[in-house]
Amino acid sequence: MFNQYASKHKDKQSKNPFTSGLNIEKPKFSKEEYGRPEAGSKSDLRGRKANAHVLKEILELCEIIIQEGTACQDQPDVIGITFGDIFNIYTNISNKCVGLLLRARKMKYLEFEGECLFQRRDDNVPIFLVKPIEEIRKEYNQRLEEIRTERLES
Repeated sequence: MFNQYASKHKDKQSKNPFTSGLNIEKPKFSKEEYGRPEAGSKSDLRGRKANAHVLKEILELCEIIIQEGTACQDQPDVIGITFGDIFNIYTNISNKCVGLLLRARKMKYLEFEGECLFQRRDDNVPIFLVKPIEEIRKEYNQRLEEIRTERLES
């Protein structure tokens, strides 16, 4: 039993890029693998749960923009709102407004100028919701299903 535990530990350490002194050739990791927790581990499950929570908050943010924003005259399917308005509305719900805006832009739901928005300085910067809310909801449900499927597989 001890030998099984020792060999299991040695195998695990051989995959650890920070292990020294074992004279074992380190395996190469792809960009997708490196820095990711082991599938099925508690860290992996926490990460998936956090990802699902962020997706939910992004959907809430987009729905608030739909409710409180105004349609653009030249493109009625694009909804606009100023950063000052969305910041004041959303900070009552969550303190992560700017981070969620950046993540939603990365997902191509929103567009706005500048790298990062700051309260007061960028209050008049327009933020545009460029995807229809139905499409955002559909993507949200697909991503949640992917997270659940990955969780069940691991």
